[in-house]
Amino acid sequence: MTAVGETLDRWRSEKTAAFLSSAVAAAEPDPAKAALFNDMAAAAEEQAGILARDLGSTPQFTPSLRSRLIAKGIAVVGPRAMRPILSATKVRGVSVYSGKTEVRPAGHPWPKTVEEVGRRHRSFGGGTLRAGVFGVNDGLVSNTCLVMGVAGAAAEPNVIVLTGVAGLLAGAFSMAAGEFISMLSQREMFEHQISQEAEELERYPKEEAEELALIYAARGIPLAEARDVASHLIANPEKALDTLAREELGLNPDDLGSPTSAALSSFIAFAVGASLPLVPFLIGARQGVAIAAAISGAALFVVGALLSLFSGKNAWMSGLRMLAIGAAAAAATYGIGSLFNVSTS
Repeated sequence: MTAVGETLDRWRSEKTAAFLSSAVAAAEPDPAKAALFNDMAAAAEEQAGILARDLGSTPQFTPSLRSRLIAKGIAVVGPRAMRPILSATKVRGVSVYSGKTEVRPAGHPWPKTVEEVGRRHRSFGGGTLRAGVFGVNDGLVSNTCLVMGVAGAAAEPNVIVLTGVAGLLAGAFSMAAGEFISMLSQREMFEHQISQEAEELERYPKEEAEELALIYAARGIPLAEARDVASHLIANPEKALDTLAREELGLNPDDLGSPTSAALSSFIAFAVGASLPLVPFLIGARQGVAIAAAISGAALFVVGALLSLFSGKNAWMSGLRMLAIGAAAAAATYGIGSLFNVSTS
């Protein structure tokens, strides 16, 4: 793409950000947040004006169908629910929806380093743990139902094993492939947004500092003090980019996710869960169906209890609920399988 084409694309991006920021402001019931996004719309228009001067003229802007649909979504469900889409369309300031906007007590020191600014964004592996638990649960439930359905049809143990292993591999590879594509697409989008932010920081640092100050002001810091904080951060380009990515885009540059790691963890988690109902058939145990049901039931209870870590619900109730749901699904597939009895005896 030519330099003119790139500038034109960035001009459209700024105009779209202004359009959507105005839509957020119109739908936002909190006056402080509404004022922030009105200011962000004005800042995007100002940056679009700078780019228009580079182009030598001001092109005609009409919001795309996608942008109009997003604006409709903002009006219907509210800006907070639309946060992931707003981030993807480079609407600045969406990080205010990551927590409460509170006024700091008088004399409370505000962050002046990227380490302090980014502290509340850091992750300690909770997302990975949650994904792993859900992956095990998916494999466990799907393959238990598959095994029980085939067992209900009175198939031979070797047929049950073959079917179960096929279900395990198909599900695990499907999960891994889907997670890889999803994480790769997300990472590419985030990297593109951060690279755009780096270009904007180099082109108009004062405007970027003002946007950052407006975000801090929306959280309760006096505007003059917010501008002082922002100017300190913008003075260091490397830290400024990190801070802008966190505060304007709601991203953590240190945690964009690895497609390979995500795919591998999904594959392993699904395979572990899917292997449990196969254990009695693999070791040739008698009463394989009953033992598989017992193993799967115990695992379902444990998974349900672990999920309570994320829901805040009682672990026993969460475990029993998961057990009941899984048991109902397995019983249904066993019953359906029995309608197609393939026994030759």
